[in-house]
This record gives sequence, structure tokens and C-alpha cells, in this order.
Amino acid sequence: MSDAPRAVVAGHGEFAVGLVSAVQQITGLGHLLTPVSNTGLAPAAIDAAIRDALVATGARVVFTDLPAGSCTACVRRLLKGAPDVTLVTGVTLPTLLAFVMGASVEDAVAKGHEALGRVEPPRGA
Repeated sequence: MSDAPRAVVAGHGEFAVGLVSAVQQITGLGHLLTPVSNTGLAPAAIDAAIRDALVATGARVVFTDLPAGSCTACVRRLLKGAPDVTLVTGVTLPTLLAFVMGASVEDAVAKGHEALGRVEPPRGA
């Protein structure tokens, strides 16, 4: 596996930095992800930040926090001129862990889905 960044992670506030930090702590592979925050940025500046991160890293995958959030909207606009970029919305830590460990985007998304669950309270509690 290459040590070059494999993806950009974009979201609100420190969301992306937090996920990348967790990936680093768990796997030591945080360097494979480049975080981008939309904090204080207008849509054009978010577009530029994500585009610049893609150009600087050569990454062709962007993970965003919300399906209809500002980062996702910006990436959707960027996709019009970059059909080789893949967008994954609603990213979770299990998704990113699978991805940096070498899973394809499709397999990483499946791992993220598999990790979602609901814990029922004990009966009679």
C-alpha cells in the first residue's frame, strides 16, 4: 500500500480532524487521509479547499459528514469536472478504518453499514 494520501475527509467543525486523529490512534495510518473543515468558509471557499486538497494529494475519494451538507454540495459541484472522484457521504470511523486498511470504497461503505447497530435496554430494567 502506498503512503500517499488516499482520501480527503471533509465536514463541519473539527469532525474531519477528529476522525483522522482517531484513525491515526487506532491504525497509525492517519497520514492516508487529509482533513478539511468548512468552519468559517463560504461555499466558494469550501469548493477551493476541497479541490486544493485533491490536487495537493492526488486523492480521488472524498468522504463527507452529511449527505446534504455544505461539503457534500461542494463536492457534487466538483464532480462535474472530475468524474474520476468518488464521493461518500455520512462517513463513519468504521468506514475510514476499513478504507485505510486497504478496502475498496464499496467494501469500506459496507463495513460502515455493518457497524451500525442498536442496543436494546435489558428487559425488566
